[in-house]
Amino acid sequence: MRNISKSSGAVAAAAAASLLVLTLTGATNSSAQPAPDSSAAKPTIVLVHGAWADGSSWAAVTKNLQHKGFTVDVEANPLRGLNSDASYLRDYLATIPGPIVLVGHSYGGMVITNAATGNPNVKALVYINAYLPRQGDTVDQLTSEKPGSALDPNTTIDVVPIRNTDGTVVDADLYVKAALFPDLFAAGVSAQKAALLAAGQRPLTHSAIDEASPNTPAWQTIPSWDLIGTADRVIPPAEQQVMAARAGAHVLKVDAPHLSMVSDPDAVTSLITLAAAHN
Repeated sequence: MRNISKSSGAVAAAAAASLLVLTLTGATNSSAQPAPDSSAAKPTIVLVHGAWADGSSWAAVTKNLQHKGFTVDVEANPLRGLNSDASYLRDYLATIPGPIVLVGHSYGGMVITNAATGNPNVKALVYINAYLPRQGDTVDQLTSEKPGSALDPNTTIDVVPIRNTDGTVVDADLYVKAALFPDLFAAGVSAQKAALLAAGQRPLTHSAIDEASPNTPAWQTIPSWDLIGTADRVIPPAEQQVMAARAGAHVLKVDAPHLSMVSDPDAVTSLITLAAAHN
């Protein structure tokens, strides 16, 4: 596993990777061969949000990546259960031609780990404050393996029952209490922005927390990168480190809360760009 510093190291590495791409392109153009289509050379970046979020949490990163010339797709993660969410993403990825860099935040890491298995177009996996599960792991298990998570289901969660047509409760939707959301997920983000994120959160089903990761993890065969927010109060940073080491991921540590793509979008963008340049 390789550590990358937040500031100069990441910037230098990104610059070096960009220079390498430019050098290779220039060499091709100087020959008698026709110049390649530059748009085809860049992978599509697919961003997958986690629980208690939606696609808007990627807004700043999306803007940064588009400015760099990437095509960016922000998948609407259904948050209905790990198997069904991974199946949906797998079908979504099948609509995208060419190479893909697949990025997951938090619970989105569970989803991309299962959806990318066996897809030859996925060239890199990027995890942002995310779960990197083994086959059989659950969200609940990974969250509690190391101390440090403040997401207590007894004190921080509101539960809304899900009923079938005859009124029988078949599952439940879980919401983070709005008053606690900013400190848990977005410490350091402006109070106004954190309140907007809390108000717009999308729930995760209770069943998804205990659902075992079903597939051989994609990180066994696809190179991976991992941003660890050292101020994360949802997924303990110590557990993130264990998961990253197990996956052999390239690691960037940032002094950021759980929603690092909101608090530190430039660092997240740099890591995604490094993963894209690797391919």
